[in-house]
Amino acid sequence: MQGDTLQQYARSRVEELPGAGLEHPFGPEWEVFKVRGKVFMLVTEVTGEPIVIVKADPEDGKALREEHEDITPGYHMNKQHWITLHPGGDLQKRLVDDLVTESYLLVVENLPHAKRPVDPETFGRRDQ
Repeated sequence: MQGDTLQQYARSRVEELPGAGLEHPFGPEWEVFKVRGKVFMLVTEVTGEPIVIVKADPEDGKALREEHEDITPGYHMNKQHWITLHPGGDLQKRLVDDLVTESYLLVVENLPHAKRPVDPETFGRRDQ
């Protein structure tokens, strides 16, 4: 997957997530996506390539890093809770969609119930 495509897939998924918004608190070279003021995705090219950084459950993140060479620890983030998606490899649109959704839900489930734009137990979950 090319970098521009990777980032566009991620941005497109965010557009479908209730309460999600884009900010630029670190300057124009960082797109920071938040839900209710909490970051769940970053998009940038400051590393020299177009990357997407998302939150992940530590065990899931470890498994993803082992399975995909294009997934590494989160750039400039907590390496246990964030992963970076790199272009050029075998990442598929569905995986990118799922990782963006999961990152969003990890943040939403830690919000007070009254502030949650969706129920994290049911939103975006695909039948296995």
